[in-house]
Amino acid sequence: MKSTIYNTKGKEAGSFDLPENVFNTPWNADLVHQVVTSMMSNARTPVAHTKTRADVRGGGKKPWQQKGLGRARHGSIRSPIWVGGGVAHGPRNDKNFARKINRKMKAKALHAILSKKYKDGEILFIDALDFKEPKAKVAMGVLKSLGGIKGYERLSTKKINAAFIALPTKDVAAEKSFRNFGNIEVGEARNLNPIQVLNYKFLVIANPEVALKVLAK
Repeated sequence: MKSTIYNTKGKEAGSFDLPENVFNTPWNADLVHQVVTSMMSNARTPVAHTKTRADVRGGGKKPWQQKGLGRARHGSIRSPIWVGGGVAHGPRNDKNFARKINRKMKAKALHAILSKKYKDGEILFIDALDFKEPKAKVAMGVLKSLGGIKGYERLSTKKINAAFIALPTKDVAAEKSFRNFGNIEVGEARNLNPIQVLNYKFLVIANPEVALKVLAK
């Protein structure tokens, strides 16, 4: 599979062979859904917390005798049906939402997402991102140039979740250059995960020959 590489001016700079095991994976909606929902569950931090009848202060004494008064029987004023009582089946911050994700499942889901985005024309390969120092103005120029490529016009106009830029190695200057753009996120290609790829319309991969080696493994 041949793919075109562009430079930061939006011009063609050559081509390279895409790894078949990454970008020729059939779409598997069930697998992607399972992996993504499991990752979102693992990222949850339960905050909401209610007290059960055992946690609410008071209620140790029986309100009234069991029989003889013509009233319904009750054993505690902290029962969930009483005002000021505990909550039945409410949210608890000690609930465990963790789900196990097999490494092969996660990798195959990522490959399936990348393959679909590539077929839909939402992955752009550029030769390099060279920032000698953090400059937001230079970063904006790069986005406008890439937005001039046919099919990627929304890269520079989409207000939210426009693109994730995957770098072959950590580049502090590049990360700081795009830091002020709320619709752009920058990270290393080796840390790509299904949620990141799905959250953004476009995926821009810099120096793909190096960046994709990790994904191909």
